[in-house]
Amino acid sequence: MVEAIKNNEVEVHKNSLTFDDQVIKKITGIAANDVDGILALEGGFISGLTDKFKSKGDITKGINVEVGEKQVAIDLVATVEYGKSIPAIFEAVVAKIEGAIAQMTGLQVVEVNLNVSDVKTKREFESEIASKAEPVESGRVS
Repeated sequence: MVEAIKNNEVEVHKNSLTFDDQVIKKITGIAANDVDGILALEGGFISGLTDKFKSKGDITKGINVEVGEKQVAIDLVATVEYGKSIPAIFEAVVAKIEGAIAQMTGLQVVEVNLNVSDVKTKREFESEIASKAEPVESGRVS
């Protein structure tokens, strides 16, 4: 808040910086997907894979946020890699998200909830990606 005295009257100027939920979701999605052991945020990577090849993917799927003036709470749904320590993945996700949100927005992350909806081997996951990415034959004869 900035106060200025003019003709014995106090003028108050209040500056404000706010963030749309989508901005916080996008920062969260990018940070979480950068953690080793997170294969996909549900609805984000796998479901939107073909969209990503068309540059229309939505990295914010599988993420819900509650954004306040100074704090944010985040819920994520993810598929993790089989054989990895899920508690270690969770700690890394929390640290990565907290750091990215604080550095980019100045907001404090007060809560991160991760629901692990599936566990897959890297090979199983990559096979699923490949099958979703294969183009469908058009039926035309060359």
